Amino acid sequence: MTDSSRLPGDTYDAGLEVRKQVLGTEHVARATANSTDFTDEFQEMITRFAWGTIWTRDGLPRTTRSAITLTALIAGGYWEELEMHVHAALRNGMTADEIKEVFLQSAIYCSIPAANTAFKIGKAVLAEYTAQDAAAQGK
Repeated sequence: MTDSSRLPGDTYDAGLEVRKQVLGTEHVARATANSTDFTDEFQEMITRFAWGTIWTRDGLPRTTRSAITLTALIAGGYWEELEMHVHAALRNGMTADEIKEVFLQSAIYCSIPAANTAFKIGKAVLAEYTAQDAAAQGK
């Protein structure tokens, strides 16, 4: 989408900014760089509507939006997206204990097997964060 086709007050720019904050600039840059004529409109749609219309709303804090998103991804079995959104939840300020509580709640309402997979993914992401923190502190 070209800048000239955007309207004043368009949700795309706000969505792009929130998307970068939540998913990380590197992730968004990769998604944008990997976009093709076939996927350009999908990238625009999720940036405009998911990120620019929903994630920019004031009604819920980002940690709550992350908790809801984690639950929905567990319920749907969207494991690659779950991994990405565990990273996002941490970036949004959720603690490991809060993520664990979401996974436990999801075990009851989504299924034990789904929560089992979520815990495996969460454990790996948290280990990665722990290693990054240790490296940053020179340990």
